[in-house]
Amino acid sequence: MVGDEIKMKKRKATVTNMVLVCFVFIMILPVFVLLLWTVTERWAWPDLLPQVFSLRALEGICQKGGTLTRIFLSSIMISFVVAVLSVTIGTLTARALVLYEFRGKGLIHFLTVLPFMVPATVFAMGIQITFIKMGLNNTVMGVAVSHLICSLPYAVRLMMDGTAAVGDRLEEQARVLGASVVQAFVRVTLPLLVPVLLSAFSMSYIVSFSQYFLTLLIGGGQVKTFTVVMVPYLQSGERNIACAYSVIFLGVTLAVFGIFEKIADRWSRNLDTEFYT
Repeated sequence: MVGDEIKMKKRKATVTNMVLVCFVFIMILPVFVLLLWTVTERWAWPDLLPQVFSLRALEGICQKGGTLTRIFLSSIMISFVVAVLSVTIGTLTARALVLYEFRGKGLIHFLTVLPFMVPATVFAMGIQITFIKMGLNNTVMGVAVSHLICSLPYAVRLMMDGTAAVGDRLEEQARVLGASVVQAFVRVTLPLLVPVLLSAFSMSYIVSFSQYFLTLLIGGGQVKTFTVVMVPYLQSGERNIACAYSVIFLGVTLAVFGIFEKIADRWSRNLDTEFYT
């Protein structure tokens, strides 16, 4: 019996290791191909390695350094504003949906998940028609608002889970001790929500930063963002240049997630230390 159990555990460990290896391979292979394409001029099927290597894509990006820097900073600014608004509105909406009962609560909850259910093309066309009537088409504000509409559901869902986990009992105790509603939220609940806030912020930021079709449709080609510049190279067959842009995009994405995960982890440790001391 003991020998059979040991064999069974070894088989499970072997299967688990094989699954992990396959998962890592599937995740790393596209990144490796992406990096390889940035220094490739010609790579024809079925060769496993490129036939011709070239630094043309990197040189082309370096030559457009000034223009790309402005576009890059513009994309970062739009995404940052969208993320801040998403977290702010998402926090208030989540508190209302989780902690309070009011008329129309079901409708608001339905509206928070509506962008997930409606096809992106249909949703984008509806936004464009509305923005044309409002005069927001082909403007930076229109692009930012459209990004906000897409990123807000993610922030709301994350903040609802965080708010439900934290609850309002500590706030009630703080109010009993004399704190106002705002003081109880800022000093008691908000510190506990910081890790979720950072996760919602990073998710909203990436959703905004990666928008292409909606940015092109609402911006009309006049509002330049990083994805609007990147995608046409892929459509025109300039894969090495498109991959070079993709590497930059991937680096920004990983940096944003890494920074906010680091901040959230450090905040959680500090909070635990303060709680137990």
